Amino acid sequence: MENVLLIIHLIIALILIAVVLLQRSEGGGLGVGGDNNFMANRSATTALNKLTWIIAVLFLITSLILTIIAANEAGNQSILDNNDINEVEVEQPEGTPGLDELKALPKNEEPSTPPKEY
Repeated sequence: MENVLLIIHLIIALILIAVVLLQRSEGGGLGVGGDNNFMANRSATTALNKLTWIIAVLFLITSLILTIIAANEAGNQSILDNNDINEVEVEQPEGTPGLDELKALPKNEEPSTPPKEY
């Protein structure tokens, strides 16, 4: 179900891009050009404008439905609840001290080799 809805969502997105690109530019972007009486002249809503709104609403609805489906499938599980993670054993390379050996070292002892000075 989720895959079908995702494909429909992608098709709606492509149609929305195409419809927006088909619309006529009015040259009023960022106040450049056009009349000073912008609010006085209201243009009639075209069919392409209505189609853009309908497709945009469909896009938002499918987005919300996909979000709800994903949230329901995720549930309330934590990553830490997975048993595979808790049972991982780490192999320690030979020659490295283990945790018990490190805890047994005196705390105030200086390192055996002094740090290199550059």
